[in-house]
Amino acid sequence: MSVAVGSFLVFAASQVGTPGPANMALLATGARYGLAGALPFVAGVVLGKQLIIWPMGLGLNELALTYPTVFAALKWISAAYIIWLAWKVANLRLDTAKGRDRAPGFFAGLIVHPLNPKAWAMITAAFTAFVTPGTPALQATAIIATCFFATQVALHPIWTLGGDRIARTVAGTGAERYLMWTLAALTVASVLFVLLGGGS
Repeated sequence: MSVAVGSFLVFAASQVGTPGPANMALLATGARYGLAGALPFVAGVVLGKQLIIWPMGLGLNELALTYPTVFAALKWISAAYIIWLAWKVANLRLDTAKGRDRAPGFFAGLIVHPLNPKAWAMITAAFTAFVTPGTPALQATAIIATCFFATQVALHPIWTLGGDRIARTVAGTGAERYLMWTLAALTVASVLFVLLGGGS
């Protein structure tokens, strides 16, 4: 009775490291405010996933199976919120004078994963595919939480730094608008991919 830690870490890295609403938000935030300015937001995104992992591991997943329509509705509401954020990203510009607005902080990052359909899908897959039946819930949840935390700490700052580096190249150029619209489109596409059952 345990968690398949090795194979799960590979799965977690593949999910955390690939495009999705959270990584698009990190990329856009890094592009807008730089890595240093985005760090509180990054910390919130990392810890926000724990707000899903622990309740699911300790019983919320069973509740979701009992009341599937409620959770389906919540999934679509969350998707609508992420799409609204994507619209805001599409209209951001990177050449705004520094100090005119403030970077999103820790609490803004904290709600990204609870409202991210991809996060719910990957966490559900973690408990159903990598936990041996009969494993104590606390043990399984602690292992999964730790693995996700480690992969997020390693990979989320890379996305944020990527946004920072991209911004230095395109800010104030004709490519800026296309970049922001591309980020927004990728965010929407990643949400729809999960909602329509294409993957996690």
